[in-house]
Amino acid sequence: MIENSEETTVSVKNQYKVESVVKTDTPEGMTGDDWHCYTIVYGKTNIQGMKPGTLFSVTQHAEEFAENLNERSNRYGSQAHSSRKKK
Repeated sequence: MIENSEETTVSVKNQYKVESVVKTDTPEGMTGDDWHCYTIVYGKTNIQGMKPGTLFSVTQHAEEFAENLNERSNRYGSQAHSSRKKK
């Protein structure tokens, strides 16, 4: 049971999370004037994206994106980790 607790602690600590969402200039070649840049972090890794929309809608998108990354990471990471576990 202790192993499961440690794994849970590690997976909660090491998650993708939205660091910031800020209004930005419209990217070259794109239309509209309501663009935002978001940054998702995981340790030293930064993922940046740009999306048109309100601050609320882009923040919601970024949070869903981070949540999906965490689900994928937990699904594949835990399987890879468990196959390397020594018994």
